[in-house]
Amino acid sequence: MEIQQIPRADLLDILFEGRNKDYGAYDLRKTYNRRLTKALMLTGSICLVMIGSYTLAGRLNKGTVRPPEISGTIILTEAPPPKEKPVEPPSPPKLKPLPPQQIATIRDVTPRITPDDQVKPEDVPPANSDIDNMKIGTVSQPGDVGGDIVAPPTGGGMGTEVVAAPEKKDADDGGIHIDVGIKASYEGGPDAWKRFLLKNFHYPEQAIAEETSGTVIVEFIVDKEGNVSNVQAVSGPEVLRKEAVRVIKKSGKWNPGIHNGRKVNSYKRQPIVVQLQNE
Repeated sequence: MEIQQIPRADLLDILFEGRNKDYGAYDLRKTYNRRLTKALMLTGSICLVMIGSYTLAGRLNKGTVRPPEISGTIILTEAPPPKEKPVEPPSPPKLKPLPPQQIATIRDVTPRITPDDQVKPEDVPPANSDIDNMKIGTVSQPGDVGGDIVAPPTGGGMGTEVVAAPEKKDADDGGIHIDVGIKASYEGGPDAWKRFLLKNFHYPEQAIAEETSGTVIVEFIVDKEGNVSNVQAVSGPEVLRKEAVRVIKKSGKWNPGIHNGRKVNSYKRQPIVVQLQNE
């Protein structure tokens, strides 16, 4: 093949240049597109024929389709009752109430000094052996003498019996109360307490040097007599706690706490506010 013929030549001719074109491979590839076109056209024609046949057959048979016909009249009847009746559970047996049990009692007789000829039979007191086996009541009657039955009250059941009041215990058991109705306080009130602090509280030298201020909470016990004990500082600057404890111990007597109208031993938490004033 000449060089000037290559741009216009088919790719298949270039591939089989110098080879035997009479061989089947060249012919199959050369006629492939034509054979594929014929196959597609044949397949499409067959599909169109089948679709047309089904469509035509449906239209022709449309008038022959009829709905199903129901002959006669349908009558609905009730279902027959079940042959066997449901088994009912047996009812519990009725218990007959037991007759009331009568308790044997002996009439309580008040001893009186009376001549023998004037003593009535019903006034004769029962023997000690009968009293041990029977209950004391208002009348004498036979009955059960068992010990498991409690006899009815002999006071008539009208609530007129005298019931002893429970013994009243002393509310003040000598313990230390945490919550009281009226807390312990300094004698003279807040103003007296302020004057006492201004006069007796000595600012520690270390606190002055460190310019320490704050609130010290002191906890102690005030007994019924107003005496102070168990004094300890629970919070506040450490440098001020020792002086706060010393002032509380020197404060003298306090008004004791009152609980339920009684003076009691109680805890007291007293804040002491300390503030350094610069001149």
